Amino acid sequence: MRLLLISNSTNPGEAYLDYPKYNIKEFLGEKPVKALFIPYAAVTFSYDEYEKKVNDRFKEIGHSVVSIHHYDDPVKAVEEAEAIVVGGGNTWKLVRMLRDNKIIELIGKRVKQGVPYIGWSAGSNVACPTLRTTNDMPIIDPKGFDVANLVPFQINPHYLDTHPENHGGETREDRIREFITENQDIYVVGLREGSMLNLEGDELKLIGKKTARIFKYGEEPRELKTGDDFSFLLKK
Repeated sequence: MRLLLISNSTNPGEAYLDYPKYNIKEFLGEKPVKALFIPYAAVTFSYDEYEKKVNDRFKEIGHSVVSIHHYDDPVKAVEEAEAIVVGGGNTWKLVRMLRDNKIIELIGKRVKQGVPYIGWSAGSNVACPTLRTTNDMPIIDPKGFDVANLVPFQINPHYLDTHPENHGGETREDRIREFITENQDIYVVGLREGSMLNLEGDELKLIGKKTARIFKYGEEPRELKTGDDFSFLLKK
């Protein structure tokens, strides 16, 4: 499998998808690729707007996307895709639409056959076994939590260490500790903004200047950096 799982689309003060564009270019290669884009996580803006925003950035690096909403048959679109790109937004809405269009399992099948997969934020979350480590409000019933199951661990995109002053709610780490208490056999990767995970076959690596925070029940959280061994996350 070939996966590029990005924490976030945009760093503060930067253009949309600007910081990861050259990583995307390297991942897809020099030969132009027309990727299938899945915009279902969009809620407050149109799929056409989302497609344009992503396509404008992809064109800068010699590639392009076409959104799945232009196809009469979403299943056929996935079956024929040369690469699959899943954008961020609301994970619950994304999963509901993937399920309604009967393509969650098919995406998993195609990617396991070697079709490159790029996701950011919600798009990274749905590469996991379930959506249950998303940060998003459940605005819609996803009709099940299981997703593409491309990796055997969970990702928490946009992972934050900071806790707002005078805020009495749980920290992100508190929430993840709740998850691993209920799911003691699974790792969770706190993927900080500006970073991404790249899987090439059986090699998993972190890209970016920030460390990733790794959680597992019964273990102290650990910080891993670019160049460290992440292969243990792939063991089921």
